[in-house]
Amino acid sequence: MVDVQTLMSVLQSFGKRRVVVLGDAILDRYLKGRAAGICREAPVPVVGLQTVLEAPGGAANVATNIAALGAQTRLVSWVGADGHGRRLRALIERQGVDCAGVVACNRRTVVKQRLRCDDQLVARFDEGDVGPVDAALAARLAAALSAAAAGCDAVVVSDYGLGLMDPVLREALKRLRGQGLALIVDAKDPGRYRDFAPLVAKPNFAEAVRLLGAGSVPPDDRAGFIARYEDRLLDATGARSVVVTLDAEGALLLGAGGPYRTAGRVVPAAHAAGAGDTFVSALTLALASGADTPVAMDLAAAAADIILAREDTATCSRDELGRELAGQGKFLRESTHIRETAGRLRQEGRRIVFTNGCFDILHRGHITHLERAKALGDVLIVGLNDDDSVRRLKGAGRPLNPLADRIAVVAALGCVDHVLAFAGDTAHGPIEMVRPDLFVKGGDYVAKTLPEVALVEELGGRVRLLEYMDNSSTSGLIERIRRDAKTG
Repeated sequence: MVDVQTLMSVLQSFGKRRVVVLGDAILDRYLKGRAAGICREAPVPVVGLQTVLEAPGGAANVATNIAALGAQTRLVSWVGADGHGRRLRALIERQGVDCAGVVACNRRTVVKQRLRCDDQLVARFDEGDVGPVDAALAARLAAALSAAAAGCDAVVVSDYGLGLMDPVLREALKRLRGQGLALIVDAKDPGRYRDFAPLVAKPNFAEAVRLLGAGSVPPDDRAGFIARYEDRLLDATGARSVVVTLDAEGALLLGAGGPYRTAGRVVPAAHAAGAGDTFVSALTLALASGADTPVAMDLAAAAADIILAREDTATCSRDELGRELAGQGKFLRESTHIRETAGRLRQEGRRIVFTNGCFDILHRGHITHLERAKALGDVLIVGLNDDDSVRRLKGAGRPLNPLADRIAVVAALGCVDHVLAFAGDTAHGPIEMVRPDLFVKGGDYVAKTLPEVALVEELGGRVRLLEYMDNSSTSGLIERIRRDAKTG
């Protein structure tokens, strides 16, 4: 995990960037209601419609996310000269996207409609014209792309395979790439852009598997499977780097800057809509700002995490991402918030892992411990001793870092889902509120001497001691610094 200061510095530069998004604009519609009974004609629910929500989808969602993150954004796409197209264009413009390159035409706007009954997705039905665009529309789009790219830092291709990328438009894109403009490809078939030598290709796992032409895939180690085919993926995409998104397993970077992996977040499938668009938006802006690819990956993962906490297609703002990086988005401040969050996670069937400590000076041993703890469940909640309890436990002069700083640093780790603070010398209070499935401590502890063991087991949880890393303690580190200062 990259340090918070570096991430925040890159985030602050987003407002200076100008990006073109080229791809399939889609109108996402969400029809929500409650079950009013069972239909007489078939065993399906009768849904009493209560709410209809509309949001930009596809390339339009990438464009609105980039705008929400503070950059100047220009979208090149088409919409139909119909009601759906007019509403989609208005939604995009309302979020600050330059739509001069959005061409109105006689095709029917692509619409994806999701019917949700009592918070359960029941059906999705699509409409609109797909298939290759005609020559006249392709020429207008190529001209719009060339005009939009003037003075821009990067081009994102968001190709859902709906027929936008005509040979004329591809040629215009290739000319821009030849002029040195950074190209990030998020396409259903990233292999189509091999000759463009993109800076980054971002397939999801299924797209990567199709590109490889792989047969059977081990279900329990998707990252390991992808990593074995690094050279083939780089060759098939022609990209300098390939970032494969793995849903709840995070994302894996191969090629330049890799291998590098970010942590994921387990969420209901309904929460995943548009998270990939948010990921590629933040990734693009970070790369356009000069960040190394691992730095861009961490920013993108943090932005996607914000979206995964919501239902429906949504955007992540620069302020929201800043708060997430500072740890405020993960910090459970009040006891009611802790209980509600843990209760919701249990209802969702998530396996909760809890660990605690002072985490005064974060070092390799801490990182390893937290990453191993997260691997044992779906959600990792970390309890931090407040400043007074650290002084009682560690002595005068501790902590070196105040609670607010320790919260920000621990919460910035990709493997940590939530952070809380507590005042006691033991973790009985937070354990009673969280009721974890697994309570994890380091191997420098002995289970029979841990005061929290009885409570954890009484609440139905288990205790797990992880292997201890030698020479990895904050107290030892402070002692070495003091000793070296005296002898130096």
